[in-house]
Amino acid sequence: MSKLEELLNKLCSDGVEFIKLDKCLSYEQPTKYIVKCKDYIETGLPVLTAGQTFILGYTDETEGVFNASKDNPVIIFDDFTTSFHWVDFDFKIKSSAMKMLRPRADMNISFRFVYYAMKCIKYQTLEHSRQWISKYSQLEIPLPPIEVQNEIVRILDCFTQLEAELEAEL
Repeated sequence: MSKLEELLNKLCSDGVEFIKLDKCLSYEQPTKYIVKCKDYIETGLPVLTAGQTFILGYTDETEGVFNASKDNPVIIFDDFTTSFHWVDFDFKIKSSAMKMLRPRADMNISFRFVYYAMKCIKYQTLEHSRQWISKYSQLEIPLPPIEVQNEIVRILDCFTQLEAELEAEL
């Protein structure tokens, strides 16, 4: 029996609760972090979008930088497409259609677990409207005990690292 199975049997024998995303995450509007220049450079501070491109380029702007780090990460969320990325470095934002998501201080959660749970949400919108407040934040994710969250994150982080190494080799 794996460690995860043991934890699930021990701590979740009656199942797990589900929680709305807005109960475990808070958001910040990007207004003060939007890049002013439109001509990006080769090096400097990354300019991000939540879409597939992710890093659009770099800027030498030093005002209005969003501070993130390995110890203080953030999820950037595109309010129109619901695309999102985990970010653990300082950056500027391209668009006002973004939200920066962080865990609520009053919640005992693994932020990385919430990120992985969001990746499992099957949600598509056909309308061009703001999604976070009205719809997406109301979606629910399972919230097992913190020990189970941490073990799931450990396993998924290992897979993510192995996948990155395989892609680099290919």
